[in-house]
Amino acid sequence: MKYVVDAREMKLFEETVIEMMGIPSLVLMERAALAVAAEIQAYAGTRLLREEEKSLLVVAGSGNNGADGLALARIMSAEGWQVTVYPVGAGGHCTREWERQHKIMGYYPVQEVSNWPHEEYTVMVDALFGIGLSRPVQGEYAEIIREMNRRKGFKLSVDVPSGIHAATGKVMGVAVRADLTVTFGWAKKGLLFYPGAEYVGRLAVREIGIDRVCFEAAREKPGMFYYDEPVGKLMPPRRADGHKGSFGKVLLIAGFDQMPGAAVLSSRAAYRAGAGMVKVVCPEENRGILQTAIPEVLWTPPQDWRAGCEWADVIAIGPGLGKNSRVKEILTGVLAETSLPVVLDADALNLIAGDMSLQILTADQGKAGRALVLTPHEGELSRLSGKTLEQVTEDREHAARILSRDLHCVLVCKGARTLVCREHGENCVNLTGDSGMGTAGSGDVLTGVIAALLAQGADAFSAASVGVYLHGLAGEKAALHSSSYGLTAGELADAVGEAIAGEAGYAEL
Repeated sequence: MKYVVDAREMKLFEETVIEMMGIPSLVLMERAALAVAAEIQAYAGTRLLREEEKSLLVVAGSGNNGADGLALARIMSAEGWQVTVYPVGAGGHCTREWERQHKIMGYYPVQEVSNWPHEEYTVMVDALFGIGLSRPVQGEYAEIIREMNRRKGFKLSVDVPSGIHAATGKVMGVAVRADLTVTFGWAKKGLLFYPGAEYVGRLAVREIGIDRVCFEAAREKPGMFYYDEPVGKLMPPRRADGHKGSFGKVLLIAGFDQMPGAAVLSSRAAYRAGAGMVKVVCPEENRGILQTAIPEVLWTPPQDWRAGCEWADVIAIGPGLGKNSRVKEILTGVLAETSLPVVLDADALNLIAGDMSLQILTADQGKAGRALVLTPHEGELSRLSGKTLEQVTEDREHAARILSRDLHCVLVCKGARTLVCREHGENCVNLTGDSGMGTAGSGDVLTGVIAALLAQGADAFSAASVGVYLHGLAGEKAALHSSSYGLTAGELADAVGEAIAGEAGYAEL
């Protein structure tokens, strides 16, 4: 796993390294500039640039991000590049590091201009704002960003594309559309969250001396991480002498009315993710469809759901459930009369959102220590939290954290960057997946995967975070066969086992 930070955390760790551990800020700045320089040289090498093509424009703000840009300009000039620096805002307040880097740069053959030059450049470097931006970009800065986006040439952003909020990924009016972003220490949340992720281009995370060693000195660790190792290493261990009972029994309450497919998808995914046995509670009229599609699945009628709970290790309820009085009664009984770990999805969430007594019951269960995993998409999160959809999308992480604390649960906020939040401790963001997963039934597959991991002994947070990671890897695998356009949820469920067996991951950030 690797950590993700926001601006506050990064500033804390940087100050810790400088002030407590004694590494001078100019040393960190030099390492940052060298890391960016290496990426530019690598780009030149892959493009086989001739000497006369090695032209570089650095657009530098007046803060330390701009100082990084000045250091880079000096280094690239020494490497034989034709370098121009366009300092923006230098007539006002500049940081001490900026002034020192500017003085050093003065000894090198770097051209400095006061307006946007007419020439075209092979590489343009955005070193305007970095992680500190907190208000919309306006005036001169906005026009400079628009001009950079209009220009031809390879665009590289230092740390964060200027105009992107480092914590939320929000576009603060206008933002640089980079081909490459080189960030330092750890990935910033705003580089991973949408819409900011669309502006990053390729993301390179480079070490400059601010590492995990500083956590103890700072007395704090980042509050978010992502997985990047083979998912097989994260799966619950399996005993060689195990059997179907020891690998976990999942009770799935799903596939009511005219929606048997949801139960089929969840059941298939649960088996692919390692569950030993799956029993589905659904109406008699859907039994034939279910057991024809999955001969391994067990069945029980809705009136016998209590007996199913006595049999199970884990309960998952919601996919294709409907919202009538019968299913509401079952949901209430599951929450009030059982203590097993439970995954709540789809219509179960909508029933809870529409009934205050169910919300109170859910929160009471979580507060009492019951393992609860809720899997809302943004619309369901809006209904559950009482916030507007606009408020949720403005800062998904904040909305998800608050709801996980209110309901004392693990909350999986599904999306292109699914978040897994819990009441206490670090949270997880998932970077795996494929756009083809935006298809009917994908959430039903995730419910089955999480339930299977819970049944095999994983705790609620691990089951949710590893489950989301595995779900995304399965999507990547399935898309290789069917393309992002043709991927179906059935193929996604079948690819779960393939993802576990392979060394699947994703390209280095």
